[in-house]
Amino acid sequence: MALYRDKAVSRAVGRAIHQYGMISDGDRIAVALSGGKDSLTLMWALQERLSRIPINYALLAVYIDLGFEGDPAHLIQGYCNKMGYTFHVEHTDYGRRAHSEENRENPCFLCSRLRRKRLFELAHELGCRKLAFGHHMDDIIETLFLNMCYSGEISTMVPYQPFFNGELTVIRPLAFLEESTINRFAEDHAFPQVENPCPTSRISKRHEIKKMLNSLYQRNNKIKGNIFRAMSRVKPDYLLGSVQ
Repeated sequence: MALYRDKAVSRAVGRAIHQYGMISDGDRIAVALSGGKDSLTLMWALQERLSRIPINYALLAVYIDLGFEGDPAHLIQGYCNKMGYTFHVEHTDYGRRAHSEENRENPCFLCSRLRRKRLFELAHELGCRKLAFGHHMDDIIETLFLNMCYSGEISTMVPYQPFFNGELTVIRPLAFLEESTINRFAEDHAFPQVENPCPTSRISKRHEIKKMLNSLYQRNNKIKGNIFRAMSRVKPDYLLGSVQ
């Protein structure tokens, strides 16, 4: 069963990479590690592909320590060393700043913005023109609903997104993988158990959206796939268009 899941992960990642032309020969790719199962699955899948594809690319795992007490940077570094991954850790105070008295209203927004900005900078400093994130199908769907409910727009994360006139490209090779598959895959590979030290991780707006969607999925197992497909089958003529 574990071997079957390995193949399922590899196939889904390969399909996303080929469909969106995510990786080219000679690429140097920064992989944004969070320490969670998603980014570790991404790192495994990208590394595993190198042994059986006709192109070559370099991987660099990058971790942003947000400055929370008990940050698991040392656990992640130990695991990367064990796996032979090239690893870079950046120590910051972004999490503490985002949760300071001056920013109680929306700590997640500021923390995410600071982390993402620094990852972009690090990719450039480390000579990487691709930055890979471990966002999966569930993340993409949740972001769609987050943006509709809290930003008043229909948008989400996309699998392939160039920035700065193509100087940097964000890729999301797990885009076709469901979170449940990744969870079982992580158990098969005994990934390190890393607790999220963020004090608001369980009360965020994303967590609320996830709970809402899971209740829908439990009623009808076709809903998740239908929502995901709907994002590539948009009919602009049946939307409101610009609102004056």
